[in-house]
Amino acid sequence: MKYISTRKQEETNIKTAILKGLADDGGLFMPEYIPQLDAEFFENLPNLSLQEIGFRVAKEFLGESISEDHLKEIINEVLNFEIPAVKISDDIYSLELFHGPTMAFKDVGARFMARMMAYFSEGKPMKVIAATSGDTGSAVASGFFNIQGIEVYILYPKGKVSPLQEKQLTTWGGNIKALEIDGTFDDCQALAKQILSDEELNQKFTLTSANSINIARLIPQSFYYFWAFSQLQKLQKPIVFSVPSGNFGNLTAGLFAKKMGLPIHQFIASTNANDVVPNYLETGIYEAKPSRQTISNAMDVGNPSNFERMKNLFNNDVSEFKKEIKSYSFTDEETQSAMIRVKADSGYILDPHGAVAYLGLETLRQAQGDKKDADFIGVLLETAHPAKFIEVVEEVLKEKIEIPEKLEAFNRKEKQSIEFPADFELVKGYLLKEN
Repeated sequence: MKYISTRKQEETNIKTAILKGLADDGGLFMPEYIPQLDAEFFENLPNLSLQEIGFRVAKEFLGESISEDHLKEIINEVLNFEIPAVKISDDIYSLELFHGPTMAFKDVGARFMARMMAYFSEGKPMKVIAATSGDTGSAVASGFFNIQGIEVYILYPKGKVSPLQEKQLTTWGGNIKALEIDGTFDDCQALAKQILSDEELNQKFTLTSANSINIARLIPQSFYYFWAFSQLQKLQKPIVFSVPSGNFGNLTAGLFAKKMGLPIHQFIASTNANDVVPNYLETGIYEAKPSRQTISNAMDVGNPSNFERMKNLFNNDVSEFKKEIKSYSFTDEETQSAMIRVKADSGYILDPHGAVAYLGLETLRQAQGDKKDADFIGVLLETAHPAKFIEVVEEVLKEKIEIPEKLEAFNRKEKQSIEFPADFELVKGYLLKEN
């Protein structure tokens, strides 16, 4: 299968698409078509393990570029933790994506991408660039730590990630470098794109991205939509996924799953005050904005990169978007209220991002009223363990949250970061001095 830039000026194979991350024309790589899974696969879905699902889906995108045995080995390494669908209330389930090593959903994509890059780079030196608003950086650091020949540079906004998230970004050492940028996530993302497209840097180094602009992050994120469906289809109701959305990689992966044949009834793009996509679906006009800081900080994105992929999937037609996606935005106050209500009603503790997704399901059900369409199973993607946002969660719920040992271990380590203003030339100068 060919991989083609969303800007149509470049096409290549999956190996190059993964190793480059960003196309030379500034676009994002997309498969030339979304492969279809056969009826037998869907009939057998409830009987398949998560690893079997992951292998089958990944093979459709990777083709003959990697042997089946090697791909199975990678999938088994990546998916070595559970992803349960936990019942919160009647017809609402939390798909817990936080049981990996850094306790965030991005462990799935980052671990897969690291292993694919190591395979395709064949030991040649590389520099991986990742901008993060929270969990991407820690997952990338964990996934790439001590992988020979690969240096990782994580750009994160100073003072705009939680203390525990910062420890997860800055305590690795070795081949992981944390660049603390005095600016917003959008500044970090813009710097990452400038680095990846800079001619001088590309002449000196082999550069690639570890953000969700890299197709290797999206492919594995589609796995857990199939997995959730396999657990819940026995309930014999339509299934709606509410996705807490910032850079929209997770939702784009869900769209891949649906276009492969998974009968998802509806998607909800649930956002915080950074409401670029809800506004687009309401007005038909896409207008990037400076990001706004919220308590669900991993979603503080004012110009989501994967919107370009979504436009590609929907032929830049807002009416096509609206057929598949509802989108709502919520304030911090509404998010806090949802966290309190869910804990009181069910005992379940949502992190701020999961609470935004919960609100999306509530809003859709209220909008449907007594219509037949209101009778659905709602699945919210719980993207991080509540302890990753312990200051917010404890303040909102007025109770202590237990920190799992694998998170507490980061708190005992020393921060190591290099501070920069949001200045491309200064960051570039630093990278040029690196061996």
